[in-house]
Parts: sequence; structure tokens; C-alpha cells
Amino acid sequence: MAASLMTEAPARAHYEGDFVAWSGGCMFIGAGGAAIAPHAHYAIQLALGAPAGLSVQFGRRGAWQELAATLVPSRAVHAIDVSRCAWSCVIFIEPETLEGRAITRRLAGQPLALPADALAVAPERLERAWRVEQSADAVRALAIQLVEGLSRTVRQEASDPRVLQAIALIRERGDDGVVLEELAAAVKLSPSRLRHLFVQETGMPLRTYALWRRLLQVWDRLMEGETLSRAAHSAGFADSAHLSRTARTMFGLAPSAMRMTGPLAARQRDPQRHFG
Repeated sequence: MAASLMTEAPARAHYEGDFVAWSGGCMFIGAGGAAIAPHAHYAIQLALGAPAGLSVQFGRRGAWQELAATLVPSRAVHAIDVSRCAWSCVIFIEPETLEGRAITRRLAGQPLALPADALAVAPERLERAWRVEQSADAVRALAIQLVEGLSRTVRQEASDPRVLQAIALIRERGDDGVVLEELAAAVKLSPSRLRHLFVQETGMPLRTYALWRRLLQVWDRLMEGETLSRAAHSAGFADSAHLSRTARTMFGLAPSAMRMTGPLAARQRDPQRHFG
């Protein structure tokens, strides 16, 4: 594919779809959107386009490739274009999770092109769960299953009661911020012990987890129909510009580039229209 795709591809409307999250990961599933210029971000990325049309550029000057799917390691420069896909799915994986560490070892710093047979029937099942069943739980379960298969791991949940209590406190405090010393005192551990135990149990640093939760809160609010400005403030960001900078660092994109208007968002905002 010509390297000029970024300038010649016709820009389409904003990406329109849905957001689904879980501990250590999240995903966007939808259609539309223009090509995203070369960038790098914190999260590991799994992107797939269906039934075809996903284009990926590795590095700032690499040749564009048409792929069924790709795994991109944390901090690797890449560009993607899903504008010619009937629909697409992008999964972000926290690098410090069990799955993230396994994928990092597998990639060894290099992006990986995935053939269609590596995904088996995952795209068809995801599309059905999203478009037909309109079930966030089903979409989430299939995404986790796909990540587990590619990482060759079995997902683990935190079980230590002190870490679970710290997680509950982080969620309760929301936009008030997280102070390690206060959390440690609340769960009766030293700050250094809580820091170590939190990584051991969750797979990610406590501060990263707290920031992750705030970003997920933003997209949850957008799924509910909230404005970007109000969603940013509700999650503790100074303004939408502050949110955009943080989101670009973690995910490589700004919330303003995406519209949460898919079937899952519609069901969440008006459950009655899906029953009776």
C-alpha cells in the first residue's frame, strides 16, 4: 500500500462505536474514523478489522500493510487506518498485567502481524455479541478470551483482601486522587509493602491503576451520553485538554476523536427499547 495513504485516504466521520473495560484492559469496537498518524503509547494494542481493510504502518516511515490483525508492543511507533473496515476492534492491554507481560515477552519489542487464522472465529463472535446480542458482558468475555489466547495465559484476579480493600478505596475516591500513604494506612500496611503487593496481585503499579481507572471513568461517562468536558471534570481532570494529553499518552488517541454511539451505548442509555 502506498505510503501516501495518510494524506490521500478520504477522511470519514468520527469513529462511532462502543467502549468496554475490565481490570487491566479495555476495548473500542465500532466503525468509521480517519487514519491515525504515527504515534506511540503506554498500552499494548491489539487491532483487528473486519471483514478486511485494516491498514497498519510500523515505524514512522514503514510501508503500509493490509493485515487481518496486529499486536503492537508498548511504546512502539505505529499508525493504523480502519476507515475501510466494515467494523473494527481495538483492544488495549495494560503492559504490567499477566497477559501484558506474556505478550511483551512474545513480541520482544517488535510489532506482530497476525494472520486471519490466528483469530479463528473471534471476529464473527465479537460482531454477533456487539451488533446482534448487544451485550457488553458478552463482548467483554470474548475480548478477554482473545487476549488470553494470544498471551497463552489464564487471567488472574486479585485475591489478597488488603489489595481488594485498596482497590475499593481507589474506586470510591474517584476524582479525589490517590495518596499511597493514606491507602497504606487504611489497609494497615507500610507504603512500600502495599506498593509491592499491589503490583504482585494486580499486575500494575498502584498509581498507574488509579490513572487507568480515571480514564475508564471518562469513557464510561461518554457511554452514558455525558459531554466530554463534564466527563473530564467528573474523573478529576482539569479540563478536556488535560484529559486529551493523558489519553494520548496511555492510548494514543483523544476522546474527542470517538463518539460512543454504538448499540451498547444505546442500550445503556435506554434499556427499555431493548425489552418487551
